[in-house]
Order: sequence, then structure tokens, then C-alpha cells
Amino acid sequence: MVKDTETVIQEFTELVNMDPDELEEWLGTEASLSTGWPKSDGSGESIGHESGRKIVQILRHNPEKDPEAFEEHEIQHMRKVVSYCKRHLAREENSKRNPESRSYRSLKNWGHDALKE
Repeated sequence: MVKDTETVIQEFTELVNMDPDELEEWLGTEASLSTGWPKSDGSGESIGHESGRKIVQILRHNPEKDPEAFEEHEIQHMRKVVSYCKRHLAREENSKRNPESRSYRSLKNWGHDALKE
């Protein structure tokens, strides 16, 4: 069952606990760039890193997080972010809190810093 838009926005707002400046700074690190599954386009960028760039754009476009101001393509990406974060947070209790783990770094690429919880 597909979540309604209101729920997606609420969950995205709760899960993405990094502001755009924090996330953008993280995305510029080697740890960020070297984490995750590579995209199939041969660019060398990971799927999570690309997601992080999109999250920065979403947060900058609508800093007040006004539900009416999100565009449809943003909501679709927000759905992916919510799904990814919830799935990984549910199954990786210990490794997600270790800043050296791939799980922690991957979640951070998706806008969630598990050490902030």
C-alpha cells in the first residue's frame, strides 16, 4: 500500500535530521563518496550520494517544509528516502551508530545522522 503524501512528508521531516549545509558538507567527504552501491550509469557516484544531493535541493527549495510547496518529483524522492531509512534503521541497530561503519555512512548519505537521535 502506498503511503499518502501527508505521511511521506511527515516521515521525511522526522528522518532527515541533517540540515542542507550539514548534508552538503558530508557529501563532499571521501567517506560519503566511497559509500554505497554505484549507479548503473558509470559515473562512479553511488545511489545514496545522488540521493543526498537531491535531498539538499529539496530542503533548500522548501526550507519551511510547507507541505503545499513540495513538487511532485520531490515527494517521489521523499518516498524513496523514507523507505530506505526506515528499512535500514529497523535492521541495523548497532552498526548504524558506529561512525566508521558503512551502514552509518550510508544512512548519512540519505540525510539521516544516527548519532543525532
